Amino acid sequence: MLAEINRQIQQDARRREQAQRQAAREQAAAQRAAEQAARQAERARVQAERARAADQKRAEQEAKRLHVEAMEAEVSARNAALVATYGEIDSILADTLEVDDYVDLETLRRVAEHPPFEAGQLAIAIPRPDPIEAPLRPEFVAPPGEPKRFSLTPGAKKRYAALLAQAQADHAEASRAWEAEVAGIPSRQEEQDRAYEAEESLRMQKLDAARAAYDEECSEREAEVAESNRALDELIANLGYGVEDAVQEYVAIVLGNSVYPESFPVLHEFSFDATQGELTLEVDVPAPSSLPGIRQYKYIKARDEITETAQSQKEQKDRYANAVAQVAVRTLHEIFEADRAGRIQTISLTLGTETIDPGTGQMTDIPFVAVASDRATFEAIDLSNVVPSATLAHLNAAVSKNPFGLVAIDLSKGVRG
Repeated sequence: MLAEINRQIQQDARRREQAQRQAAREQAAAQRAAEQAARQAERARVQAERARAADQKRAEQEAKRLHVEAMEAEVSARNAALVATYGEIDSILADTLEVDDYVDLETLRRVAEHPPFEAGQLAIAIPRPDPIEAPLRPEFVAPPGEPKRFSLTPGAKKRYAALLAQAQADHAEASRAWEAEVAGIPSRQEEQDRAYEAEESLRMQKLDAARAAYDEECSEREAEVAESNRALDELIANLGYGVEDAVQEYVAIVLGNSVYPESFPVLHEFSFDATQGELTLEVDVPAPSSLPGIRQYKYIKARDEITETAQSQKEQKDRYANAVAQVAVRTLHEIFEADRAGRIQTISLTLGTETIDPGTGQMTDIPFVAVASDRATFEAIDLSNVVPSATLAHLNAAVSKNPFGLVAIDLSKGVRG
């Protein structure tokens, strides 16, 4: 027995030892599996980071490319705007030669235009309510469960008689209520009709008021147009007689139609002497400082910035002097061409700018051009082939030697001096 016990003890020890070894093996395997999973996870993380870095790099490269394209497009747009601006200034005279400056005053005659009258919901009649109809007369309904004639149930007849009496009383009450309701229908119908008529009458009043307001607005438009056309008739008639005010108004219309570039706005003041047939003109042009002085824009990729290249002093001086000469010749041309009847025989023109005097700090007028021309002399010039400054020299004009430098001409002896 002791031997068996010892054998059992030894076997249990071996089994425990085997179990421990097996547990150790399983633990080592689990540890290896965990370490392998960790290594795989790390590799996956590194790969993911690399993928994100590659994606981010590609995104950054694409953003950089798009930014460069945007900056280059901005430079192109700015340079195109510069070309357009300088082109408009350089073609001030050429642009007007393509246009007939004569103004047919009849084209200014107006016709009153009225928007359609819109009444909206006021134009829709309010639907008349349906007539009030009388309800059906209540019918008597006997209570169920009437006992048979020879019923032996105690009190059945008595109970039924009570139910019947109650039903009859209820029917009588319902009949009286029905009769009262029917009797009140005429007055209710009359009240409903009155309410409808009042509502429909109010709608018609509002519609009439809206129509009256519309008619009044139309009358005002008609009166305004009639007054405008009356003034136009008066202008045409007076212009035919050469009345000074009419000639001046016509010149204002002509010069008002003369559209200059936004970068080079021009203003005019004038007066007409009918006895001499002479128009005296003062023309104001922008100061040199208001014109752009940039030749072109460039994008410097290395610094990621847009830079400007300035025009030379000579470029700016030549362009401004040319623009001044163009405006002077253009103004003479537009007025002589527009005045087909020949009411204006001579034009006395001074052209300059208003700017701050660097010596006084005050606004001052600086004249650049003084020229007088008669119609015949000017109309003999073919403006499609001229150099504006040479045209002014041909007309014996006094011209500033350097308008860009704000060098004024001497007007002490007048335009013809």
